[in-house]
Amino acid sequence: MISVSRLNGKKIVINAILIESIEETPDTMITLTNGKKIIVLEKMSDVVSLVHNYMQSIGAVNATIKSLDSEGL
Repeated sequence: MISVSRLNGKKIVINAILIESIEETPDTMITLTNGKKIIVLEKMSDVVSLVHNYMQSIGAVNATIKSLDSEGL
């Protein structure tokens, strides 16, 4: 889960695994796999960093690397 701020400044926690895309339009819009869109104050690069850090904290990054290593890729 990552914590971001809506445009009104209120914090919201999002399940990072459900993020389908992130774009700046110029506001940062996060689209979830269920189609819901959330506009946040953070820059796209900051959201990407939050997601990356979250994935590392749950071991998803290492699991992917180990999986690729075992497949010989």
